[in-house]
Amino acid sequence: MSTRERWGSQLGFTLAAIGWAVGLGNIWRFPYLTGANGGGAFLLIYILIAVVIGVPLFTAEISLGRRTQKTPGAGMRALAGTRSPWRLIAWLGVGAAFLIMAYYQLIMGWIAAYFFRAFGAGFHETNPEAVAASYHEFTAQPLLVLAYAVPVMLLAGFILMRGLRAGIERAARVLTPILFFFLVALAIVSMQFDGAAAGVAWYLKPDFSAVTSATWLAALGQVFYSIGIGMAGAFVFGSYLDPERSDVPGSAATIVVCDTIAAVLAGLVLFPALFAFGIDPDQGPGLLFITMTGLFAHLPASDLAGGLFFFLIFVAGFTSGLGLIETLAGTAMDSFGWSRRRAVWMVLGGLLATGVPIAMGFGPWSALQVAGRSLFDLADYVSGNLFLTLGGLGTALYVATVWGFDRFREETNVGSGRFRVTGVWGPVMRFVVPISVVIVVLVGIGVLG
Repeated sequence: MSTRERWGSQLGFTLAAIGWAVGLGNIWRFPYLTGANGGGAFLLIYILIAVVIGVPLFTAEISLGRRTQKTPGAGMRALAGTRSPWRLIAWLGVGAAFLIMAYYQLIMGWIAAYFFRAFGAGFHETNPEAVAASYHEFTAQPLLVLAYAVPVMLLAGFILMRGLRAGIERAARVLTPILFFFLVALAIVSMQFDGAAAGVAWYLKPDFSAVTSATWLAALGQVFYSIGIGMAGAFVFGSYLDPERSDVPGSAATIVVCDTIAAVLAGLVLFPALFAFGIDPDQGPGLLFITMTGLFAHLPASDLAGGLFFFLIFVAGFTSGLGLIETLAGTAMDSFGWSRRRAVWMVLGGLLATGVPIAMGFGPWSALQVAGRSLFDLADYVSGNLFLTLGGLGTALYVATVWGFDRFREETNVGSGRFRVTGVWGPVMRFVVPISVVIVVLVGIGVLG
């Protein structure tokens, strides 16, 4: 990139980054992983990892982007050299972004379909089995899913052709606060149903007997997935910051806190409703769609409420998707010298081609398993539990051994406010983060434990 865009303000960057971080990872992925991993114990582990590991690593990624003023591939090449193994940090992030976006586009198609359904057939099914059957019937039709997903991707392409910053920053100033307001409102409504208190108790009361080694890996992967650690996006967003007058630590902490609050609120929306409707919390990827459609069927003006909810979820997911696609397109421009037009459409073409077999995995190829996982689950596992965690580990090791903590602290604190990188971060970045990530990954894949 010959001339890099700049964020309009520190607040604009923070809101845009919150809009990028707070997406389907919080509202779709976090609740279904919580449901599959015992509820309150998973929530507690998630918050612990977000604070101890998430904040330092997210700060480091933003700081690396601000320091290089380049996308991850070109940035790590400039920092570490053309043949340095540290460049793998960038490519793990890019690989994670690609795999995530490959199936993320399908979920955006699901959301778009449910939005249009709200103003068409509406949400009138109250029987949990009927709601679940409707969801599975729709997702098992790959052509229909792609018919909704492709226009979403084309819209993203046209927006990115005109430049990312202005669109995301302007939208985030309005839509991010609205999304939080709507989540709070829905949580209040959800907790009014008979039987909802049992769902709140299940969600907030830790049951450590349900914790396994896989729980820790899932929580670590979700922290990385939700916040965007190891996904290369924070690197890209940081590269648009003014190198002298931007508060990296304060913004990073604010983004992580808001991202975590959004995830907690999403659980307070879904789990009280689950218990009220008698739905098993272990619903997998369909949890959001099955639960929310059942919830809206019990509300006055259910079609309007459902339409607004899925519109806002679409916006949250769409802004996150724009960040992922920009990460891929920007890397292609820096690495291959492509124009923005060529990079955007080549990336979108690759994503759509990869999304076809994943969509088929819900229907005609549903029996196809790779390493015991469907194509959707495989892409989610490899990107969320392996690429992101290994990329985060690489970032921590790079800061600790190559950049050096003292230089990291000095450069990151340029322009910072009250919240700064202090000496306490030293042992965390040098030892706690890398050792924790290594142990959790090894336990999770069965090497240890």
